[in-house]
Amino acid sequence: MSLKRILGGLVVLGLIGLGVFWFVTQPSPLPASALSADYKPDLANGETIFNIGGCVSCHKSPGQEDRLKLGGGLALGSPFGTFYAPNISPDAKQGIGAWSELEFVNALQRGVGREGEHLYPALPYTSYAHMKLEDVRDLYAYMKTLPAVDTVDKPHAIGFPFNIRRLLGGWKFLFFDDKPFKPDASKSAEWNRGAYLVLGPGHCSECHSPRNAFGGIEADKRFSGGPDPEGKGWVPNITPHADGIGSWTEAQIASFLKDGFTPDYDSAGGSMAEVIQNTGHLSDDDRKAMAAFLVTLPAIPGKAPKKP
Repeated sequence: MSLKRILGGLVVLGLIGLGVFWFVTQPSPLPASALSADYKPDLANGETIFNIGGCVSCHKSPGQEDRLKLGGGLALGSPFGTFYAPNISPDAKQGIGAWSELEFVNALQRGVGREGEHLYPALPYTSYAHMKLEDVRDLYAYMKTLPAVDTVDKPHAIGFPFNIRRLLGGWKFLFFDDKPFKPDASKSAEWNRGAYLVLGPGHCSECHSPRNAFGGIEADKRFSGGPDPEGKGWVPNITPHADGIGSWTEAQIASFLKDGFTPDYDSAGGSMAEVIQNTGHLSDDDRKAMAAFLVTLPAIPGKAPKKP
């Protein structure tokens, strides 16, 4: 075979590969038809989703006392660079005040921005994708009632090649499951409610699971804890294993989610203290439901390394 034919074949293969890459990595937002026109928002439910979703923990500006002023600016460290939480207040210029409901839904459930770009999974859309569409719409309506803040967003400090957004399409292809939560008919209504809150809006596995070199959750070790992605220690195991919360009762888990005190009279610290400020606003029934689900997780070993 001549060199010319070999080179021609390589060019063809390269073009085919590029075409496959372009097809696989393209954003896939929801169409406008996904939003029914007869929907009426439930603001009380929107507030519940806001609290379990942890919006305050990341998007309240550092040093800001009012938890409902979501001007952003918090630095989120990672092995890939530093992400800065954006302004998600209803400010029309700096926040999401000019966002349509469809744009909001696509950001949370498809990881697609207003310009059709892939969003980084520092926004845990990998969990939010499992939410009911009605809950996302209620959240949007509730957030429209919050105070507007005119803080300007900080650009992410992400180096090459991670700053190439199209590559996120490949990451999604490998690690993004956008299927909505499906209740388990063999379980109780309480268990299913807890599973939905933990796996969906609560996005508990996003922090409490180890990740591989590409930043994807190690599925067989989900909820078993792991290194803090910001390099600040170890995120605890929350499975019912001896390394985790195996000795905790459902009542103790529910109580911890309310006040942050562990059964041995320790208290939540670090970013978990912020989480408790959110789950503390939930109803007792929702905290009990989360506990009912957590105690049924597979018991997976995952012990923090000893401190030197």
